[in-house]
Amino acid sequence: MKTIVAGHVAVTATEFAELALGIDLELFTGSATESAMERAARLDVAHEVLAELRESDPETAAYADSLLRTLPLKSPCSSGRRPRRAVRRPVKGCTGATVVAA
Repeated sequence: MKTIVAGHVAVTATEFAELALGIDLELFTGSATESAMERAARLDVAHEVLAELRESDPETAAYADSLLRTLPLKSPCSSGRRPRRAVRRPVKGCTGATVVAA
């Protein structure tokens, strides 16, 4: 069975929540890769949207408020570790040749 909200098919639970509630979840949860400046700007906007939601839809506002207290989800591409860099080191006894160690 397909879940359709306002003519759009929700593929994931997150999409369904965004379509059903009319809010962008990332606005309230953030991104693991955002800078401190981006986070501050996002939180300013999120608090303004939350203030408006409290007046128009208290139930959705309570949900959005709980999202503000969650940690940002890591993107599927980031493992939290720095990527290894190749290091070029000269090979002993050879002239002009280098070996790439990973």
